[in-house]
Amino acid sequence: METVTYPELGSSAHFALFTSLKNPGALRERIIKAATLEGKDGDKERAAVNFGFIDARLITSRLHLQTAIYQALLAEAQKTLRTKTVHSEILWVLNPTNNITEALRRFGVSESTQSLVVVHVCQTGVSGESVSQQMSEIVAGDLQPMDALAKVTDWPAVKKYYKLNNEQAVKALKDDAEGERNAVDNIVVSSVAMKNVMG
Repeated sequence: METVTYPELGSSAHFALFTSLKNPGALRERIIKAATLEGKDGDKERAAVNFGFIDARLITSRLHLQTAIYQALLAEAQKTLRTKTVHSEILWVLNPTNNITEALRRFGVSESTQSLVVVHVCQTGVSGESVSQQMSEIVAGDLQPMDALAKVTDWPAVKKYYKLNNEQAVKALKDDAEGERNAVDNIVVSSVAMKNVMG
């Protein structure tokens, strides 16, 4: 697990990569159920799943993820969230369109999700150890270093969702896999960074 602190916002983000998921369907059902449960049981369950669950195959780099987290934190600080929580806002910021349902469907956990980036945004000072423990209690998968993201990214899916297949800068690099991936990463990071301005 990695932690990034944003002192100007009084917040930290803890995030981890899990692969070989064994419970994506059950996890998705649990998240949906937590949103509808009422009373103390609902509060307890919402606290247990109080994370951003992102399909790792659509994350191109650590910078892509961190840019989305920062944009969501800024929206929360400015009281301009377009979704209910900072964690769902991360998914909305990652999605190239403004459709919240589409963002949750594309970038969130589904029954077929194989790898997951799990994010927990909290006030600075919350122990990373306790967050890591919470993550491993609800996600059944293999914890990997974030550098393993490079093996997980589904570049054709990223290009499709961000509509980059006809982008000249990308087409010009079709015979240079690494160069093409760098170009795609630069474009999607810029897209995420500009989302709140354009929205």
